[in-house]
Amino acid sequence: MKRTYLALAGLGLAMAAGPALRGSGALAKGVFNSVPVDGSRFAVLAKPVGSADWSLLVLEQLAPRPLCWEQRPDGLVDPSLNRFDFSGICSRYLDSNGYSLRIADQDLASSYRLRLRQVGQELQLQAMTPMETAVLVVGRATVPQRDRDAFVAITLEPDWQLSRRAFGNRTLSHMYFANGTPLEELLARATQAEGGSAVARRQRLLQVRERPPLGRRDTSSPSYEATDGPIALQVVPFVE
Repeated sequence: MKRTYLALAGLGLAMAAGPALRGSGALAKGVFNSVPVDGSRFAVLAKPVGSADWSLLVLEQLAPRPLCWEQRPDGLVDPSLNRFDFSGICSRYLDSNGYSLRIADQDLASSYRLRLRQVGQELQLQAMTPMETAVLVVGRATVPQRDRDAFVAITLEPDWQLSRRAFGNRTLSHMYFANGTPLEELLARATQAEGGSAVARRQRLLQVRERPPLGRRDTSSPSYEATDGPIALQVVPFVE
């Protein structure tokens, strides 16, 4: 019986489920390849879910009009495709069936998952795996406000781009968040960045703890000035 690309893909992913991450990527490399896409035809978006969560989706503009999404004056993105029949005009990639991670020609769909995590006003698109403690930041966005009817546009980090999965000469309806840098180098950078952030947080915490209480100054410090802090006024007794 002639094998279809789906049968080969299933075989490759089953072989990729071994204990070593590097080995699984090497096996998956022989199943799929990728082709570049025109990034201007795509939007990477974060959709608010509930009161605090986010879901990731990718939109593709297939036909010039009508527009599948539009930028709003407040910085959010209007999903205008929801107001018309977008068949043949827009494509949506909503979950791991529609997008995955590809690093240095390694298909990591079976090892890494993508998630959105908000820290303050910053929203990060992160790639993570149980096999590594380091988290790869794929994209970022500033959240101007939370609107259940609007999306937040994610800007991919340098060296990250969208590409399309291909099997032989056939392109498939699956998108990659791709990076040509070797995985080991990306993990080393992420570990270094996380270490630097942790050191900075500890330094800020120490500065707060060492700050003297309000109203008290160390007069023995060389940086002390007589004008530092409240100035004591001389009290003159009232005499009739």
